[in-house]
Amino acid sequence: MKKQNILRIIFGLAVVMGMHLMPGIAGAHCDTLDGPVVITAKQALEKGAISQILKWVRKEDEKEIRAQFDKTLAVRKQSKEAKELADMYFFETLVRIHRAGEGAPYTGLKPGEAVEPSVAAADKALETGSVDQLVKLVTDAAEKGIRERFAHAAETKKHADHGVEYGRKFVAAYVDFTHYVEKLHMDAMGPMGHSHGKTEGTTAPTAPAHQH
Repeated sequence: MKKQNILRIIFGLAVVMGMHLMPGIAGAHCDTLDGPVVITAKQALEKGAISQILKWVRKEDEKEIRAQFDKTLAVRKQSKEAKELADMYFFETLVRIHRAGEGAPYTGLKPGEAVEPSVAAADKALETGSVDQLVKLVTDAAEKGIRERFAHAAETKKHADHGVEYGRKFVAAYVDFTHYVEKLHMDAMGPMGHSHGKTEGTTAPTAPAHQH
């Protein structure tokens, strides 16, 4: 394997790990009806066993989830309509509490198509046991973003001294370009963990990008 390809894979893996530090990406996946939290909840309700759900909430929230789980099991026995309503209420409660544990807002459950392609690919990687397609997806997107911003900044730089407005266009392109690559690099090199504030078992979030 060529050295360039090896470096691309290493960078890709670093960016994939850094995705966990980016607000609104991994976290948002838990808001969907076919996300891992709701899927786990569906399985638990069908089995009548709560144990597999508890990993999605903090220890201090376990009591509330256990109580709601028991209520849901009781209500869903009454009728098909009651089952659907009780299940949905439980999903909403579970996801809301899970998000609160991350320090993230809850804005309701979203349809499955709301999942980011990168997150869907991450789930697929875990299912198949191969991360190759995920690395390619992320590295291709990162490379495209860098090249496009570089080309724009380089072009505007040619005319930066032709007048104030031209100079401002270059500065805007320069800021966009440098902030983009800085954020990519910081996320790729940062520690693993949620980005919504430090919680038990996670690392502290990375510092924000420098301002120009």
